[in-house]
Amino acid sequence: MQRATRFALGGLLAAALTTPALADPADELARHLSVGGEPMPVESVTATPLAGFFEVRLENGETFYSDSSGRFFLVGDLYENGDQGLVNLTEQARNAERAGRLAMIPEAERVIFRGAESRATVTVFTDTTCPYCVRLHEEVPALNAMGIEVHYLAFPRSGMGSRGARELQQVWCDANPSEAMSRVKGGATLEGPADCDNPVEAQYHLGMELGVQGTPAIVLPDGRLVPGYVPAERLAAMLGLND
Repeated sequence: MQRATRFALGGLLAAALTTPALADPADELARHLSVGGEPMPVESVTATPLAGFFEVRLENGETFYSDSSGRFFLVGDLYENGDQGLVNLTEQARNAERAGRLAMIPEAERVIFRGAESRATVTVFTDTTCPYCVRLHEEVPALNAMGIEVHYLAFPRSGMGSRGARELQQVWCDANPSEAMSRVKGGATLEGPADCDNPVEAQYHLGMELGVQGTPAIVLPDGRLVPGYVPAERLAAMLGLND
């Protein structure tokens, strides 16, 4: 009896070792997802709380949901109806990705304004020709006094052939970019070059990928995107610094 049991256990162990592992459904979907026979440019596929459906992110930043076979798609935001009400899970994922992408940009590629104390940081996609960007810039000293760092990234709202794009390139090419930013937003004409190695075009495309549609576009530390001008006191409240 003991010998038979050993043989049985040995057989089960051998079967377990020789049986191929089941393929991960997300990996399979990422490899085989196609439309009309053409493979889709999939960047990532992740599981969702919705059984049988996966979040698909394309290389151009678009997101939708698919069943494991790739036959059925859902386009829109996924919400969870929890104890605290509706939670937009899609927006949470966008915020996390936005924060992660921005964290990869080195300080050398930002135009930074900071005060003596740092309690929070906001990242602002800006354009020198945008009136509301100028208005927000006038609030920077007040923001710095409240401990809020302002990190500017370039977003020429009229494209790379615009005056704003050239001025932003001049700012980044300047020996003192923060001073140049203040000068041009104060109405001065910059005389410096615009043809140095600068990140303006890359940041413009990044902004579009992250959902920026106009300027100023303020990104909070958790990745939330706040479009348009926000007064200093209100922005401090959004950051929880008025308590």
